[in-house]
Amino acid sequence: MTVRLGPTRTYQADPDVSLADSATASSVCPFADETVDETALGARLYPELPEDPRTGRYLAGYAGRNPDAALVPDSSSGGLTSYLLRSLLERGDVDGIIHVGETGAAGGSGEPIFAYVVSNDVDQLMARRKSQYYPVSMNEVLREVRGDGRHYAFVGIPCVVTAVRHLMAQDPVLQEQLRFVVGIVCGHLKSIAYAESFAWQLGIAPDALEKVDFRVKDPERTSREYGFAAVDATGHREERKTLSLVGGSWGHAVFQLGACDFCDDIFAESADVVFGDAWLSKYEIDWRGTNVVLTRDRYLDSILTEARTSGAIELDDLTMDKVAETQGGNFRHRRDGLAVRLADDRAAGRWTPRKRVQPDTEHLPADRVDLIRDRREITRESHVAFESARRAGDLGVYLDRMRPLIERYQSRTSMPFRTRLRNKLRRETYRVLSKLRTARSNRKASS
Repeated sequence: MTVRLGPTRTYQADPDVSLADSATASSVCPFADETVDETALGARLYPELPEDPRTGRYLAGYAGRNPDAALVPDSSSGGLTSYLLRSLLERGDVDGIIHVGETGAAGGSGEPIFAYVVSNDVDQLMARRKSQYYPVSMNEVLREVRGDGRHYAFVGIPCVVTAVRHLMAQDPVLQEQLRFVVGIVCGHLKSIAYAESFAWQLGIAPDALEKVDFRVKDPERTSREYGFAAVDATGHREERKTLSLVGGSWGHAVFQLGACDFCDDIFAESADVVFGDAWLSKYEIDWRGTNVVLTRDRYLDSILTEARTSGAIELDDLTMDKVAETQGGNFRHRRDGLAVRLADDRAAGRWTPRKRVQPDTEHLPADRVDLIRDRREITRESHVAFESARRAGDLGVYLDRMRPLIERYQSRTSMPFRTRLRNKLRRETYRVLSKLRTARSNRKASS
């Protein structure tokens, strides 16, 4: 089945296909009722591992980073995803890495600036690091590598990982070629308009946009307070703190894809290993970023633990409670919020996929239910408003329609002063302890 860019600036299946093609697509789609869910997939792939309803099957949980100071700025979190993938290439376990990277498309060409690519060596891999909050299709790259006699590690967010596992179950060639499946924790996926809207707010119109950096780190800020940078076709670069931009808070869910409203898989439950951000006070105060890691494959786990022993990476053991705690907001959206969205859609007579979460609006306080509905309205309106702005050639069309919705949402999510003070004190405590540990390490290194 082919895909095309739709009006919401994301990929859609081409409706002009045969019934046979549609049936094939449904047999691998992670949101189709014809496919088994992530719980069943996990049981088939990792039957010997214990199961946690929050994370799926698990071998071990960690938090850590690559301590190489030269690599920190160009990694989204702690750099452990690229460390593991690099190790697989260097050990000869795989011939290439299938992941998302820059396409090199010129500004104004209309072509996506990110896509699934193959990195065949370490240099290519390291040049394509960082999270890319951008829609992609794996259609072309899998057609390209299928049957080429090489072995790969495949990297994807939970829904993509699930689809790849369904495809591998039907295709013995890809089953043999894709030796490892690496998952990335995902809050939700964005349309192309997410990058374009930020760049436009920096003065770079969509047709002139050449490159973006979604995670610019700053040693003077926490890991949450990253920046966004955009580059136009002339090489001119602009940067601003992401939270200062309209839609800059991830919780606003601007340009979220519709399918994300029905996802309940946070830790890519059918991936051999999963990496994300360790959003815990202990770690988020460190501007370098820290990965949360969940392993399910013993060989991949051994690469990480051996690297810890040798001092190549820093790695703390985490319980599954702590692993889940790193994604508290994600669980509220994908479990509590999903129950409300399912109930709302079914009450309205709309089709919904079969999910592991049951429809329910009574399990949450009324104000929380309202917040979930507000967020969904922000998502829907962002697509419409930005398309109107593009047609009018006026960013103000988008900003004027979104600001009131976001302000209403913000007014409902503001923390009590006591909570804000407690969180600040906790962060400052960890900051002081972190500085003391660094000072001790430096003294030992110089002695």
